[in-house]
Amino acid sequence: MKKKIALVTGGYSGEAVISYKSATTIYNHLDKEKFDVYKIDVTPEGWFYVAENGAKTAVDKNDFTLTVNGGKLRFDAVFIGMHGTPGEDGKLQGYFDMLGLPYTSCSAATSALTFNKRYTTAVAGMSGINVARSILFIKDQFTNAEEAAANLQFPVFVKPNNGGSSIGMSKVNEASEELGAAVEKAFREDNQVLVEEMIQGREFTVGVFRTKGKIVVLPITEVVAHNEFFDFEAKYQGKSSETTPADISEEWKENLEQTARKIYQVFNCRGVVRIDFIYNEAVGKPFMLEINTIPGQSDASVVPQQVRAKGWDLKEFYTLLVEEALERGN
Repeated sequence: MKKKIALVTGGYSGEAVISYKSATTIYNHLDKEKFDVYKIDVTPEGWFYVAENGAKTAVDKNDFTLTVNGGKLRFDAVFIGMHGTPGEDGKLQGYFDMLGLPYTSCSAATSALTFNKRYTTAVAGMSGINVARSILFIKDQFTNAEEAAANLQFPVFVKPNNGGSSIGMSKVNEASEELGAAVEKAFREDNQVLVEEMIQGREFTVGVFRTKGKIVVLPITEVVAHNEFFDFEAKYQGKSSETTPADISEEWKENLEQTARKIYQVFNCRGVVRIDFIYNEAVGKPFMLEINTIPGQSDASVVPQQVRAKGWDLKEFYTLLVEEALERGN
C-alpha cells in the first residue's frame, strides 16, 4: 500500500512565495507510484489540503488529518517544503513531534537554533568551526549602532537575525549613518539584527543529507553574485551565477566537504540542509555563513542543481528523503 505523504507549504512570512515554488518542484518529482501526495497550504487564514483541481479541504489541526469522502485520512509522514515561519523555525516540527508524525527536515530544536543566525554562529564557533565576528542588536535595547559596532572591522553585513532568504540584508562599508539606515531596514523584518564582519573570499554552498545512516555531501556550488553580495535578488531572481560542481582544487573540496559533514553532525541535522561558506584563501580555510534547514527546491535552486550534478534525478533524491523520515517514524 502506498504511503500517504503531506507536502506542507505556504507559511506566515514573506518567504511563502518561495515556498510555493519549492513545493511545485517537490510535488512534481515525488514518486506517485510509491506515495500518495497531498499538498497542504498553511496560511494565516487556515490550513488547507489543495487538490489538483484547486478544491480546498480544511485540515483538522487537532490531529493533522483530513476528512475525505466521509472518512478520516491520516498521514504516514510529512515533507516540509516551507521557508520561514512556522516551517523553518521549529514550530511545525514541534507540532508534528507531539503528534508522532515523522517529517523530512531537522528536529524542532535544530530548526529553532539554526533559524537564529547569532545562536548558530555561537555554537559553531564553540565547536571549532570558523565563523565571522559579529554583534547582535535587539530592538529598543541599544542606542547607537555606530558606537556598538566600533570594534568590528568594516565592511560588514547587516541582516535580520531570524530567517533564511536574505530579505532586509545590506552591506555597509564604513561606520556611518549608512549603518544606522541598514539596521533600521533589517529591523523592519525582525526584532533582532545581526551585524557581521565580511570575510574576503569565494562563496560556496554545500548540500548535505543523511541516508541509510550515512552523511552524503552533494557536489559543491560556487556562487558569484551579480549584485554587490548574495541578496534576495541574487538568490531568487537570477542575479547570480552558480557553477556546479565548483572549479576548485581537491584540497579546497576536501576542506569544504569535511567541514560540511562536521556541521551536519554538530547541529544534529536531518534531511537535506544547505550550508553557505566563504573560503578565505589567505588562511586556507572555509568560514561558515549560515545553515539553511529547508533549502530552496525550485527547478533553478542550488540543491536540485547539485542532485543533477551527482547524476541523480529528483524523484530518486526525494524518495531517499521520505524513506529516511519514514524509517525514523518506525
